[in-house]
Amino acid sequence: MTRHLAGITLDNLGDLPERCRSCVFWERGPVAADRSAGRGAAQDRAAAKESWVSSLLLDWGSCGKIAYVDSDPAGYVLFAPPAYVPRSVSFPTSPVAGDAALLMTVRVLPEFSGAGIGRLLVQGVVKDLLHRGIRAVEAFGDAAYVGGGCLVPADFLLAVGFKTVRAHPRYPRLRLELRNVLTWKEDVEVALERLLGMAGEPTLRPV
Repeated sequence: MTRHLAGITLDNLGDLPERCRSCVFWERGPVAADRSAGRGAAQDRAAAKESWVSSLLLDWGSCGKIAYVDSDPAGYVLFAPPAYVPRSVSFPTSPVAGDAALLMTVRVLPEFSGAGIGRLLVQGVVKDLLHRGIRAVEAFGDAAYVGGGCLVPADFLLAVGFKTVRAHPRYPRLRLELRNVLTWKEDVEVALERLLGMAGEPTLRPV
């Protein structure tokens, strides 16, 4: 089996699970997202998601990665500048630092759980942000994650190198510094292995 990552574009947006394609938790503020949550609104939410991705592609570049095993989608990650993520200001540990991108969601499909896909996705985000000159990536972890939802389990983030910068019993804000990678003489692949660690796959519950 071969594994590879592809940046999310309008051409492969359909490879995301339907639940993600029609979710606007991050892309709309809390009030707007709640209004669009009723039955029959899935098509509207999917259109809003596509519009959001299109806007990011034009203004900033790809806002996510899809992991493939052979030709099958195995997982995905979404990330963006916090200014493009209305929900990012609604957490008790907000705001995201001005020098960081926001890691919104990381998910692995159930049949690929435990295969290292979660770590591969985070590595892809780090490489992408380094090439864009971004200093750090932050995320709102879920310290009581039990499956489902749009947040990333806090224990997964800690396992791949994030550090807590603002504690909270449920929604800590965590940060992964990227500037140290730039000072290493080794190539980027080796630097990423040192930064993220390679001693076992951290737990990431499937979508």
